[in-house]
Amino acid sequence: MELLLANLLSPVVLSFFIGIVAKWIKSDLSIPSVMYQAISIYLLFAIGIKGGVAIQQTPLSELILPIVATLVLGCLTPLIAFFFLRKLGKCNLLDASATAAHYGSVSAVTFLAALDAGSRMEIRPEGYLPALVAILEVPGIIVGLLLARLKGGQNSSDTMPIKPRQKASLGRAIHEIVTGKSIILLVGGLLIGAISSPESIDLISPFFKTPFYGVLCLFMLELGLVAASRFQDIKNAGIPVVLCGIILPIINGSLGVMAGTLAGMNPSGAAVFGALTGSASYIAAPAAVRIALPKASPGIYLMLALGVTFPFNLTLGIPLYYKCGIWFSQLLGG
Repeated sequence: MELLLANLLSPVVLSFFIGIVAKWIKSDLSIPSVMYQAISIYLLFAIGIKGGVAIQQTPLSELILPIVATLVLGCLTPLIAFFFLRKLGKCNLLDASATAAHYGSVSAVTFLAALDAGSRMEIRPEGYLPALVAILEVPGIIVGLLLARLKGGQNSSDTMPIKPRQKASLGRAIHEIVTGKSIILLVGGLLIGAISSPESIDLISPFFKTPFYGVLCLFMLELGLVAASRFQDIKNAGIPVVLCGIILPIINGSLGVMAGTLAGMNPSGAAVFGALTGSASYIAAPAAVRIALPKASPGIYLMLALGVTFPFNLTLGIPLYYKCGIWFSQLLGG
């Protein structure tokens, strides 16, 4: 309960709630689009730089297992999401595949909120975790898109072969993922942090380190406004679909905590890794899905990712992952 209250009363989470309340009372509060884009660029680039610095300071032997765990879960979590969306949510093949792509990818903001919670723990999360954000961004989206193609989600028949035009669309979507701003900024930041000297990193720390969480609060304010606009979609989606948005982060997040612990992370690091695998993308994945699966319903995949799973993780999920991290660590250590 103490961890839950600390998480709910943190400036990051409270900023999100302020955005929701502002939308509910029909306030004229809004974040200018240009400012929102600038904040997004700042946060992603800063995450990458921090991760690169940590990689420079971490022996390669300590990174191998976490990277393997990231790649495995990046392929497994969209399959789990697809199964639940089809069986429990009763979604059609196309919508289930498109939404699975979002659950296979990662929410960088959920990651930052989990790190914020970790800053209040006795044991701090591992510094190399931002590198895993960049790795986890890609494979889940590709698996989700391939599910639609292999299952024939774009066609009336599930057994029809993939047409050349569909292959081109899939190729464009993968290109969109790899060259999208999220990957470029994260990977670019990682390279800068990994190869720059400590002295040169110190020169930019006042800009990328000190104001970081203040800027994140502004970003969360905007996400609260956006998430509140999706609540109407929740009413229209039906209880089984909404339940998927709660069950999936619990399952995928718990798997992430277990995998992180087995990969050698401390309880806080494993909890943050669980927040990564339990999150759903609402930046990179929608851009790719919009190109590859244009007939999929944004009312389902955006509503679940941003209207259900993100608020769940922000309020209940992150404390749950930290409890699981401690429990798994004691279980395996004992």
